[in-house]
Amino acid sequence: MEEHGTTQAGEGTNSVKPGGAAARRTLLRRVVPVAAAAGLAAGGIAGVAHGATPGAQQAAAADFPTWGTRWVVHTTTDTHSPSVGMIDTAGPGRDRITADYQVDTGHRVCEGSAFSTFMAHLTRPFSGFLTVVAVDIPQDRLPGIPVQGGPPPQQPGTSRQEMLARAATWLTADNGAQVPYSQAKVWKDGYRQDCSGYVSMALKLPAPGTNTVGLATDRNLTRPVSLGGLRGGDLLIDATGDNNNRHVVIFEKWNNAAHSSYTAFEQRGDHGTDHRSLTYGLPGGDSEFKPYRPVAFGD
Repeated sequence: MEEHGTTQAGEGTNSVKPGGAAARRTLLRRVVPVAAAAGLAAGGIAGVAHGATPGAQQAAAADFPTWGTRWVVHTTTDTHSPSVGMIDTAGPGRDRITADYQVDTGHRVCEGSAFSTFMAHLTRPFSGFLTVVAVDIPQDRLPGIPVQGGPPPQQPGTSRQEMLARAATWLTADNGAQVPYSQAKVWKDGYRQDCSGYVSMALKLPAPGTNTVGLATDRNLTRPVSLGGLRGGDLLIDATGDNNNRHVVIFEKWNNAAHSSYTAFEQRGDHGTDHRSLTYGLPGGDSEFKPYRPVAFGD
């Protein structure tokens, strides 16, 4: 019924297909020269890094190879912050990035069997932050690159009005008709055409979007709220089961003072984008749905 079954860990998907991401990454790491693990060739001395402590010594920048494609480079160390570019090459391992420092965010990003809490600050090919999972090294942090404390300030959060307005765009985005439902396809804006891809689009999360389980469990994205406290832009999520029955909808407003139904936006199977009255999560409705509030709203 609902979202793509592959777990998105808050980071751009890579396009590696044969053998799976974990197998391809292991192969790449075996063939990369040993110099990669030692920090590779120093790219010269960089200036004081953005976000560094005043008076800190200058740090040496170093080059590293990446693996896979479609890795998102973000404006901050928050993996849900806006994109400033994408590492997207013709073949895995053919691109290189230059990093001058890294930040231990404490938030783990996963891809296959690889995990890291570190985000690297890039000076090339884009200025921004990239998860160390994207770098083809044996370690889970960049060797020889200084660690700076704390992430830079995050971008202002998405407003409720902005989210609901973005949700409404898919009602007529297909030449006046709703965006068709699909767990496999992405729409023209780069987001998956399923329920969680739709919500990711409305919240301006990195494309192609996280999945329903991520929306319910990642506390960098949402937090539980009371049913009676639902406000426009909040979510009702059923994160149980598999990709055939998980679902998420965007709450807009209560339909009456008794709170016996509400109006919501959703991307549903056999229909596509919809704006209709629902009772998911209410007494007498589907009890598997629980209320959550996007942390981007700041309340």
